[in-house]
Amino acid sequence: MVETALPGVTVPGVTHHILKNDHASEWMGIEVLSISDGHATIRMALRQEMLNGFGIAHGGMIFAFADSAFALACNPANPTAAEADSITVAAGVDVNFLKPAYQGQVITAVANRRASSGRSGLYDIQIFAVDAGAQRTSGATPDTPAHVPPGELIAEFRGRSRTISKK
Repeated sequence: MVETALPGVTVPGVTHHILKNDHASEWMGIEVLSISDGHATIRMALRQEMLNGFGIAHGGMIFAFADSAFALACNPANPTAAEADSITVAAGVDVNFLKPAYQGQVITAVANRRASSGRSGLYDIQIFAVDAGAQRTSGATPDTPAHVPPGELIAEFRGRSRTISKK
């Protein structure tokens, strides 16, 4: 893969065409960690302007972050000629906020396709938070998988997708 021209949106070597004009993801400072068919892992640091009046991450920020992971998992990074005339969008979503997140924490979203049939799909996105200086490094041990998302589970997002014509 080729590094994207948008600084702060991806890490070297990981790109996705839908980020080219995604100014919301750029503003949020989203970094793409991995992308494969039906999967995406992203992260971002929570900034002051992302907090609500209680001093915790605004639910809309967590939702938008999860929605970006959802979009990356739903749409192929390198669409084939047959896929180039369509896009996959949200048909509906459900989000459950489990714990608050705070300024200075780094959140990670892990999106995975659970099912697909025709033009419809079902995706689960888990969002984790960790203090910025306490991020775990990935690395397998006999008791842990090779990629363990850092932090505590703070939210779960389930998205239903629909593939439509670009027009």
